[in-house]
Amino acid sequence: MCDRLDEVFLSREDKYQGKIVTLHVDKVRLPNGAEAAREVVDHPGGVAVLPLDGDNNVLTVTQYRYPFGRTVLEIPAGKLDHPGEDPYEAGLRELLEETGAVPEVYQSLGKILPSPGCYGETLYLYLARGLKMEAQHLDEDEFLNVERIPFQEMVRRCLNGEIEDAKTVAAVLKAKLILDL
Repeated sequence: MCDRLDEVFLSREDKYQGKIVTLHVDKVRLPNGAEAAREVVDHPGGVAVLPLDGDNNVLTVTQYRYPFGRTVLEIPAGKLDHPGEDPYEAGLRELLEETGAVPEVYQSLGKILPSPGCYGETLYLYLARGLKMEAQHLDEDEFLNVERIPFQEMVRRCLNGEIEDAKTVAAVLKAKLILDL
């Protein structure tokens, strides 16, 4: 067992600067004194919202996810648009944009680190209830289908592995415990 687990930053080499992410390789000193490289993808952070209607259906979105070459069923989500953007407000924006829903009740489900081994993103989760439906406002490069799925069906799909999206699984199971549905 190590008394100290932290790694000490020594140097950074920037590799890629994109619209959403940056990639750099850092050299670090390990707790045992050895040096190692850490490949890091920086991301501005994101939000995901579990929208639950009055009949206990979840508004889901299905969209094509290029890295996996297939469509993925998810809850509405998006990135923070600028440094310092309030995740609470960003979640409301993404929910309206993707589904057209505006909630009466909106609460935090906490935050998760989707892949802390190499991906520097914090993802804020919210639960939205008492939904009033308005028009969607999709981005011009955004294509998705909205579907209502019974909450218990979502729980079942998360538990049996049909739903693989981490933010969706985390939000559904957190909501299951909080709401006791």
